[in-house]
Amino acid sequence: MAEVRVPLAAIKGRGTASRFPHRFERDSREAFDDGWETADGEEATAVPRTEVIWETAKSLITSNDSPDIYFNLSINPYRGCEHGCIYCYARPTHSYLNLSPGLDFETKIIAKRNAAELLRGELARRSHRPELIAIGTATDCYQPVERELRLTRSVIELMHETRHPFALVTKSSGVERDLDLIAPMAQQALAAVYVTITTLDAELARRLEPRAAAPHRRLRVLRTLAEHGIPCGVSLAPQIPFLNDDMEQVLEAAWEAGAREAFYHVLRLPWEVAPLFRQWLEMHYPGRAQRVMHRIQEMRGGKDYDSDFATRMKGSGAWADLIAQRFRKAVARIGFNAKKVDFRTDLFRPPARDGQGSLF
Repeated sequence: MAEVRVPLAAIKGRGTASRFPHRFERDSREAFDDGWETADGEEATAVPRTEVIWETAKSLITSNDSPDIYFNLSINPYRGCEHGCIYCYARPTHSYLNLSPGLDFETKIIAKRNAAELLRGELARRSHRPELIAIGTATDCYQPVERELRLTRSVIELMHETRHPFALVTKSSGVERDLDLIAPMAQQALAAVYVTITTLDAELARRLEPRAAAPHRRLRVLRTLAEHGIPCGVSLAPQIPFLNDDMEQVLEAAWEAGAREAFYHVLRLPWEVAPLFRQWLEMHYPGRAQRVMHRIQEMRGGKDYDSDFATRMKGSGAWADLIAQRFRKAVARIGFNAKKVDFRTDLFRPPARDGQGSLF
């Protein structure tokens, strides 16, 4: 693909300012100055706005049989994410929609308007067997548009009605809005929340995750969850060599805030994420970009990414082993993961398809 020139003025508030061509496009375009002062002028100062695209989905619960993923079922009310995390492994999914994994991924949000309706039908099937459903595993279920659209809340309301176990992962303080539903379920061992804290460095977080909550705000979310009796944990994903090197400090701060489980993954760069991340590195950390990529490739057998189930989450080689050792020692020293949440499934009661309650 041709190199894409990105105006510095357009970076603010977005992970990338590039409508990076996706892998199915036949043509690629490169910006150039035609003498009409638009390359670094009017277009550079235009603020890309978020657009919600409604989708009538055909299904909601997704199943997987990946051996390196702890859950079998998941729900994602949204496709695309306004948080704009440059490292997001879900960016390439926008390619299937003929949209850019770059700027389109964080400005064109696909919202599943019939999420609750679909879920009601799927939970009402005779074939459904209750087990943990993970919410927001690909894109954040509490990204900014959720404040108005409330799709995630509609899903949790149905989980609450049916007493179906779920866990969710988020970078947003928006989860606090739904404590009235989550806290009672947590008391019945039906809910848990995991908050992603990549680093405590606010400046780095602002560049990595431009529209997500600041690190100190995420710690406050953990504290609020713990105060309401909700089992909560911290995700340190992704770990990026020479960028977020404060793993131990994050774990200590999360423990103090009330988290009792912890996990991590190393950076994953599938498909278009690799060139987007390279572009981001060269713009924000040009002095260490080459070192970062060399270490990433060292953990991936010399490639930007290796999708092998055995290594895709943690990597391989000396550097990956070092990260794993640091995590194990810190977790053992602090006390994380001494007890996992044992989600109950015996309380589940199938919903009526039309929403009408049952007399029996």
